[in-house]
Amino acid sequence: MTKKNKVTLMQHFLNIVEKGGNALPHPATLFLAFAVITLILSWIAGILDWQVMHPATQEIIEAKNLLSTEGVRFILEKTVTNFTDFAPLGIVLVAMLGIGIAESSGLIGVVIRLLVLSAPTSLLTFVLVFSGILSNMASDIGYVLLIPMAGIIFIAVGRHPIVGMAAAFAGVSGGFSANLLLGTIDPLLAGLSQEAAQIIDTDYIVNPTANYYFMIVSTFVIAGIGTWVTEKIIAPRFGKYMPENGEDEKLERLTAYEKKGLLYSFLTFILFLIIILIGIVPTDGILRGEGGSVLRSPLLHGVVTLLFVIAGSMGIVYGLTVKKFKNDADIMQGMAESMKTLATYIVLVFFAAQFVAYFKESNLGIILAVNGAETLKAANLNIYVLMILFILFAATINMLMGSASAKWAIMAPVFIPIFMLMGFSPELSQVVFRIGDSVTNIISPMMSFFALIIAFFQKYDKKAGIGTIISTMIPYSILFFIAWTVLLLGWIYFNIPLGPDSPIYL
Repeated sequence: MTKKNKVTLMQHFLNIVEKGGNALPHPATLFLAFAVITLILSWIAGILDWQVMHPATQEIIEAKNLLSTEGVRFILEKTVTNFTDFAPLGIVLVAMLGIGIAESSGLIGVVIRLLVLSAPTSLLTFVLVFSGILSNMASDIGYVLLIPMAGIIFIAVGRHPIVGMAAAFAGVSGGFSANLLLGTIDPLLAGLSQEAAQIIDTDYIVNPTANYYFMIVSTFVIAGIGTWVTEKIIAPRFGKYMPENGEDEKLERLTAYEKKGLLYSFLTFILFLIIILIGIVPTDGILRGEGGSVLRSPLLHGVVTLLFVIAGSMGIVYGLTVKKFKNDADIMQGMAESMKTLATYIVLVFFAAQFVAYFKESNLGIILAVNGAETLKAANLNIYVLMILFILFAATINMLMGSASAKWAIMAPVFIPIFMLMGFSPELSQVVFRIGDSVTNIISPMMSFFALIIAFFQKYDKKAGIGTIISTMIPYSILFFIAWTVLLLGWIYFNIPLGPDSPIYL
């Protein structure tokens, strides 16, 4: 009886969270509101003569009233360039063009199928979680392809399909900030981090590879933890699955054309790899930077262009081989389809760009950063406590607001300058946010694909609902939080770079 009451109370709480989250305006409307609030605050700050001393230059920074004559001119003259010069916009658009070709050709889908079909039964759970993590390089394909496929795979090996889908969901959503390769989220967040870092240092560059070393290690940690939770906690809870009406679903094997396409696309990747090595291995290689530097080279600074060219080329080769692409129009259509998925993002970015620009131009960002840094320093909290609190804060915000980019666009201009003034790098702030943003994805009703996951579960359990999803995924969320936090604290303790040219301390 007690257990039933607990479940009822939990579902009641989640319903309140869901209703509260749904009552929030569209993220683009929120950014418009933040922009307006920033204008009003700049007017108040101007009247009250807010100012601080820049800790690095000793310069007196005064608040600018954006509702003054000069401020109104700035708003009218810079609206277009605020939007077009917003760092994440071009980065995401270019990356998605290449990913769009690879996705529309069927290459990404067939790679996922190959991964799970090739896995021994004993490693199947690990491969599903691992594949879910890797699927994030292609945006949201893991949600729409891998998770339902995981149910079919588990039925085929005589196991409960919801257990398989839970494992895949844990990888796709809970492991969102881990990967072996760069995905669309990496340049997107790096662009937002760079905009925020330039509030303090106008020349600061945040590369898409900012958290790459940490991501690689995280991939295996999260895949291992996800596998353990699935086998030790989730699988015993669901037990044996009894199919209704003798249903028998099978995962289709790769056709001869698909195998041939994979081979040719793999050879295309090897060709690009050879070209990159030729450009980077010699000390005077064309892909090295000034003085032969690898960390500050065109290779790293141009990683988005490489992502576009390599993913696009592999997709074209695969698509032509399997006859998915018959001419150039089909290829362009694949790119166009990927752009359609970004329509809402582009609208959101327009208002986010204005908010960030107003925040920076008014000097409110640096004034709040200096005061915030002084407050935190006075609190005398060490870096470990600060980072744990920041993870918890990001995880809590994620329960009410689904979009990672929308959350970071709001949080980065505040937290990155504060932590920079305390001596911590923007790359560290970004990776801490990514951990918090990932661990509660799988239990957040505000996650954009949450309703879709419920539909997938209901295919095998007609009574499945929000409570089913949350109760199934909470163990993953808790253990992902613990494992990722311990990994981060260890990373900080040993002062390991988070990525190429991405230190923990400034």
